[in-house]
Amino acid sequence: MTWTREQMAQRAASELRDGQVINLGIGIPTLVANYIGDRRVLIHSENGLLGMGPFPLVGSEDPQLINAGKQTVTVVEGGSTFDSTLSFAMIRGKHIDVAILGAMQVAHNGDIANWSVPGEKMTGMGGAMDLVSGAKRVICLMTHTDKEGRSKLVQSCTLPLTGLGAVDRVITDLGIFDVLKERGAFQVVELAQGVSEEEVRAKTQGLLVMF
Repeated sequence: MTWTREQMAQRAASELRDGQVINLGIGIPTLVANYIGDRRVLIHSENGLLGMGPFPLVGSEDPQLINAGKQTVTVVEGGSTFDSTLSFAMIRGKHIDVAILGAMQVAHNGDIANWSVPGEKMTGMGGAMDLVSGAKRVICLMTHTDKEGRSKLVQSCTLPLTGLGAVDRVITDLGIFDVLKERGAFQVVELAQGVSEEEVRAKTQGLLVMF
């Protein structure tokens, strides 16, 4: 049995510590905001928001409050808005403690590809390149395989790169994996309940170091 998107987001939220400034990428990472709980963290959005809260209840949306993925959001008490110049200065100045991003591929040395698939509609890189180089810690939150069943944890990325050696930890529907950059492997930290070692090895191109 694999983790659902919500369970993945909840597990990613447990990585966060009081006092951190975090950034949530588009896709599954946006769900992390719903599982912050009583952790005293500030969520940063590169379109110019610090102090983003969970998604609003139906009927209470404010169309002027959106995240970088153009979804309506809430703002916690003490939150602030500003222009994108200041927002990217925060990223490039290394004021983001943790970036939680989606990915299409993560290589065993921490390389990440998460913004473009050749031949398909391209929306642009957004703040991803800045985040993977500016955040103090990068966590990828994604499904373990693509729609064709191919592993997203790979020997080397074949899609256009976002950053080199940037990823520290990967959370998928099969479990949690640390990137051992010097050894060129993924180390299993935790497997989802019911997921076997054999299954995860078969879906990770044999690039695994167990617990």
